[in-house]
Amino acid sequence: MIETAEKVHVKIKQPKPKWLRVKLPTGNNYRNVRKLVDTYGLHTICQSGNCPNMGECWGEGTATFMILGNVCTRSCGFCSVKTGRPETVDWDEPERVARSVKLMSVKHCVITSVDRDDLRDGGSIIWKETVQAVRRMSPGTTMETLIPDFKGETVNIDRIVEVAPEIVSHNMETVRRLTRKVRIQAQYDRSLEVLRYLKEAGVPRTKSGIMLGLGEKREEVIESLADLRKANVDIVTLGQYLQPTPGHLPVQEFVTPEQFEEYKEIGLEMGFRYVESGPLVRSSYHAKRHMF
Repeated sequence: MIETAEKVHVKIKQPKPKWLRVKLPTGNNYRNVRKLVDTYGLHTICQSGNCPNMGECWGEGTATFMILGNVCTRSCGFCSVKTGRPETVDWDEPERVARSVKLMSVKHCVITSVDRDDLRDGGSIIWKETVQAVRRMSPGTTMETLIPDFKGETVNIDRIVEVAPEIVSHNMETVRRLTRKVRIQAQYDRSLEVLRYLKEAGVPRTKSGIMLGLGEKREEVIESLADLRKANVDIVTLGQYLQPTPGHLPVQEFVTPEQFEEYKEIGLEMGFRYVESGPLVRSSYHAKRHMF
C-alpha cells in the first residue's frame, strides 16, 4: 500500500494483449444480481475492485460481497477500493448480506472486506456475525471468507475460525521483495503466519492469491509458491495485475497465458490441492470449484 503523498506513478503505455479482452456484462442474471446489490445497499469487490470477470460471474448469479463498508484504512498501490476514514460500523449489514445470499439462491458464497485498522477488533465481530447470519438463513450454502490480516492478532483471527467457513483465504498479493512497495502497511511474513495459524487452528481449506506483472521475477514467484506450501496453504490463485488508475502502480509486464500455465504446473507439483492460474484470474474466480 502506498501513502497518498507517494501515490504518483509513471504510467507505462502498453496496449493490452488480446488475451485480456472480456465481454461486456449482459443477460437477465447479471441484471438481477445488480438489482439485488442496489436494493440492499450492498458492496461488492466485483465493483469496487473493477474485476474483469464481473459480467461472467454476475451472469452466473454469483457475486463476492464486501462487508464493513467500501472505504479502506489502507492505501495499497494496486487497489481501486477507496482509502480514507470509514463510516461507523453498520450492524444491520450481516442480515442484509445473508438475505441477499438467500434471495440469489447462492450455493457457494464468497465474502471479503476492506481493512478496518480503525476498529479495535479489526472488524472481526461483524465478520463473525455475517457468517452466522448466512448459516442461519442458508444452511446449505458453503462459504469462503477472504479476510484481511487483522494485524496478525489471533484473538480476531479466532473469530473467523470459530464460525468455520469451508475456505478461509488471505492474499499475499505479491512476492517478498515487492511487498513494501505494493502493500506498504502489510508484511509478507505476517501474512504467511496468518495462513499458517489458520491451518493449525483447524481450517479445512486455506487459500491465497498473487498478482503478476508488477515487476516480480520468475524465481520470486516460485519462491512465494514454496512459502505458501510451507504454510500448508491448499489453494492458490495467480492472475494478471491491471492498473486501475494512473495514480496506481503501473503494469510492468503482461504475463503470457503460457507462463501462467507453467506456474500452475509448478504449483500442482508442489502439492497444492488446486491452482487457478491465468491472466483474468482473481481471488474469487471459479471459487465454488475450490470446494472439491
